[in-house]
Amino acid sequence: MGSHSRTLMVVGLMLCTSLSGCIFEDASGGDADDVLAVFNFSPSKNIKAGTSVTFDASSSTPGDGSLTYRWNFDKDGSIDIDATGLTATWSFDEAKTYKVSLQVSDGSTTNEQVRDITVYAESAEPPTAEITQYADDEDCEDESISETRHILVWICARDKTTTDRAITETTTIQLDASDSTPGDSSSQYIPEDGYMWDLDLTEDKDNDGDPENDDDLVGATVDWSNVAPGEYEVGLTVTNNVDMTDSTTIRVYVSYAGYWADFEIGGNNSGNPAQLEFDAIVHYDKEKSNTIVKAQVELEYPREDGDCTNVPGANNCRAELNIFAYNEEDEEAGNTTSTDIESRDEGDCDSDQDCVHLRLSGYMFADTDSTYGDGEWTMTIQNDRVNDFIVDQFVIRLFYK
Repeated sequence: MGSHSRTLMVVGLMLCTSLSGCIFEDASGGDADDVLAVFNFSPSKNIKAGTSVTFDASSSTPGDGSLTYRWNFDKDGSIDIDATGLTATWSFDEAKTYKVSLQVSDGSTTNEQVRDITVYAESAEPPTAEITQYADDEDCEDESISETRHILVWICARDKTTTDRAITETTTIQLDASDSTPGDSSSQYIPEDGYMWDLDLTEDKDNDGDPENDDDLVGATVDWSNVAPGEYEVGLTVTNNVDMTDSTTIRVYVSYAGYWADFEIGGNNSGNPAQLEFDAIVHYDKEKSNTIVKAQVELEYPREDGDCTNVPGANNCRAELNIFAYNEEDEEAGNTTSTDIESRDEGDCDSDQDCVHLRLSGYMFADTDSTYGDGEWTMTIQNDRVNDFIVDQFVIRLFYK
């Protein structure tokens, strides 16, 4: 038994026996789903012998004040009552695993939860989990990246062709926990299988009630492959040789730039604009911490087609191409048609080029009545003129940081 005296237990038993029928006796009827024992405790890990632990049953149901509570802090087959009440405090004398029981009752129905609590020796020290932070030296435009508080990388797909008009590229993220420390370095260490990486903090893969401690990858340094553009939060749980743990998380940002160069778009020969469609999957999910900051689409093309012959009285060779953006429901979210044809000089546009950019803020991808939602978007180049035109470069950028 713990450091408390048995006085509280005895009082609880006397109270029970003084009542007409003990309320903790198993009930023969009633809907057990209506009465549910649920408790939490703090600290929730790395509990040492002699440490005071606070137990809280306030998540039990119903929460209308009708329940009574009975705690057993070393359930070894006996029916001892160590404490009663919504909350209780206890300390454990020995380093071992205890089965702690909470029974709740509404007077006719009783429910019990039993949880294992591991208590460590007073001399044991918890490890410290540490994830190495880093960033690419430059983005896809060769601009230096100074941010190093997270993991920031770019996927730069520089030589895409018009037979591949979709964003399908992925990358490999290196995850490094080698700076983690074991606690007491003189007698403790972290074994190789003591590093567990959780790649989805919203999914409880091992069904242990904690969605942030799954072992999707194991090891001090690991490669996380096939990572698509997006924002992610990754968890690390470190366990040393005396089974004490520590956890931490890091955000991983994977931005993207896809480049298509030197291709042709047909003309409007049937009364409908010629179009080339490019597909991009965009994420805006705050619950999963995967939220785009902005998307930018860029188009550069010669002002005049060198192979074009003008019709008398009209300059048919003066090109005018536009960008359109459509969401998953094929709703038009934006276009560049309002950019005057004589002032298309965004970015590093040459004197004989037109350049237009379409910028889509991250909020446009939120799922609300006034926005367009995320998912499969289509960025389209449109030619409303009769003549075919050359495209010097088309770029789709997805910024996740």
